[in-house]
Parts: sequence; C-alpha cells; structure tokens
Amino acid sequence: MSNTIRVALAGAGAFGLKHLDGIKHIDGVEVVALISRDLDKTRAVADQYGIEQATTDLDEVLARDDIDAVILCTPTQMHARQAIACMQAGKHVQVEIPLCDVLADGEDVLRAQQETGLVAMCGHTRRFNPSHQYVHQRIEAGEFNIQQMDVQTYFFRRTNMNALGEPRSWTDHLLWHHAAHTVDLFAYQCGSPVVQANAVQGPKHPELGIAMDMSIQLKAANGAICTLSLSFNNDGPLGTFFRYIGDTATYIARYDDLITGRDEVIDVSKVDVSMNGIELQDREFFAAIREGRQPNASVASVLPCYRVLHDLEQQLEA
Repeated sequence: MSNTIRVALAGAGAFGLKHLDGIKHIDGVEVVALISRDLDKTRAVADQYGIEQATTDLDEVLARDDIDAVILCTPTQMHARQAIACMQAGKHVQVEIPLCDVLADGEDVLRAQQETGLVAMCGHTRRFNPSHQYVHQRIEAGEFNIQQMDVQTYFFRRTNMNALGEPRSWTDHLLWHHAAHTVDLFAYQCGSPVVQANAVQGPKHPELGIAMDMSIQLKAANGAICTLSLSFNNDGPLGTFFRYIGDTATYIARYDDLITGRDEVIDVSKVDVSMNGIELQDREFFAAIREGRQPNASVASVLPCYRVLHDLEQQLEA
C-alpha cells in the first residue's frame, strides 16, 4: 500500500455523500472509484467529488489491484455478501450499519475477517459522536456509571423514502437498523454485555411489511437497564435522543450535541479532531488500516449486538 489509502465507495445515496464529505477532511486518503445503481447519477456525483471511476459494477472495482479499501453504503440486504466479496478480493472493508439483517450472514462476515486478517468495520457511528465519546471518557475515568439509558428514535417515514426524500430500492427496518445503534451503544458504554432483552411491536405496514412502532427493554450484566422507543410514525421532532441517567449526573445526547439534565450545554468541541461523527468513524477505519489493527466498531466487537437483535426478532415473530 502506498502512503495514500485508495478507497472505493459503493452507494451514492444519502450516507454515501456523508462519507464523501467526511473523507474530504482526512489527509492521505483518496476516493478513486464510486459504485451505484444509476450510472448517470453515479457519474454526476463522481464529477462533483473529483472521483476518477464511476460504475455500477462492484466486481469491476474489486478486480483493481490499486484499491486498498471499500466503504459500503448499499442496501442492507447486500451488506454481508458484499463485505465478504471485498475481503476475498484483498480489500479492507467498512460496511454501513447494519452489518446484516440475518444473524448467520453477520457470522459469515466475521469468519471472512478472521480468515483474511483484514480490517473489517461496521458503521456504528454513535461510538464516535463527540457527545457519546464525552460520556464514554467519563465512564472510563471512573467518574460516571450508567444506571439507565432512555432512548427515543423517531422518524416520519410512512413511505419508502431515504434521508434525502428520494424513493428507496429497499426497505429500512426499525429493529435491524435503528435499534442496532442503541443496542450496541448501551453495551459499549456500560462495558457490560446485554443479558436480558424484550420487545413488543405495533402493527405492520400493509405495503412495506415492517412494524412502524417498537419498544425494546435491555439489561446489562452489570445491572444497568435501557428502554428504547422507535417509530416511523412520529411527525416531529425527528432523530434520536439519548438520556444517560447515572450515579453522578444526567446527560442528554443528540448526535454531536450534549446537555445536562438541567439543560446546561456541554462543550464537546475538543473531545476529538472533528464534530462530525461520520468523519471520525472514517478516521478510525483508515487509522486501523495504517496501524495493522482492528478498529473500534470492528465486526467482531459489534456482532454481539446482532445476536441480541436476532433474539428479539425471534420473540417478535413467535
């Protein structure tokens, strides 16, 4: 590998653009290929970001010997298969959350990583948001311990649209995508595995075939608990709100912003080199490649989250 990490990005949708915007601020990294379904749109985005190759064929890109790594921002159902293909082609891979929507597929990705020894990372962005990093640092310093997390993940998506308001070619999922953020973050922040999980869901959408409302309860081995409410029916405010209730403080996090339980703003601008969680996530991916180590949010470290999601799905479908 040269001093510059040469990257291919698959998926020119909303999250692909977030990665491209973040990578612009990272030295020693160049996106040299863009892959997406619509060739005209892919070419337009490639031109906008100065990317030399635009194509609809991932295999064509994986055949190149001058590409070091791939970032996958493709539909959920493709993640595991494509991640394995990247590693089999000798490429490090970062796959956007969720890693999979079938546990066996995620296990296959981990097996491929172990066989190849390559860097394999999943985009669990909450581990990298400065707001959550601040809380994690206080926990690591022994200054704060979580007693309870209360989380609300609310969107208004009664039709199959993405974050840019464009039609999706696939269906998003409250459990396998949006709950994955919180299930992983809860165990990560507690430093303790989830040992108990329960879920209930509302009616399924007649066309999309997914539950539009869901409630999840978690308990960690150290006794901490988490309550997560999710909805695609909520007409504002939108996004995810995390309330950390601990032994010494209460924190409320929304993406990269953090306040106390008394509405006092906490300055998290010095927590890391950027306030952009996606950029920080990508920085970790590239640092792990350079340093020959597995990253924070490696496939191995996040897979326990997907085992919990699998158990919850079994409950919900019983």
